[in-house]
Amino acid sequence: MPGLMLADEVFSKAEAAAVAATGPDEKALQIDYSALKTNVCAALGDRKVALCHINKFLPEGYEDQGRFNLVLLTAGNVLFDMVIGDSYFRYDVVSVGQLDKVQLIDAMWDNREKRREEPFLSLRLMHGEEAHLLLALDDEERASLLRFASAVTAARNPER
Repeated sequence: MPGLMLADEVFSKAEAAAVAATGPDEKALQIDYSALKTNVCAALGDRKVALCHINKFLPEGYEDQGRFNLVLLTAGNVLFDMVIGDSYFRYDVVSVGQLDKVQLIDAMWDNREKRREEPFLSLRLMHGEEAHLLLALDDEERASLLRFASAVTAARNPER
């Protein structure tokens, strides 16, 4: 599979996302980057990551846990949902085959800050009581989310 990433490359994406996650009126993230690198490398081991989607804003329900999250799909079709914040790191792992439901939502949301409705795309990957969300608010994020949805769909429901 071309374009596979190792844990070091995933950490680099997480580091860049951490810097970008701080708004102009917010206190900068207080992340111990060497600890974050250790955590990402320990979580992934020698797995090869095929896709990485970064939610610049945490989905609803994640707010108390961090500032942003990465959702990864390995070459072996294992999903990692890593939540990163100030002195916080956690991840969930589930095989794509264990997902109960995959739901794509293309809709509008009320952006109160800009006082207008804006489009969003959401991919919800559910298993049991858990849901892993990928969000897209702009065209680049949308392309990433659609690649992710396509890969998950192909792995779960291959055409025969």
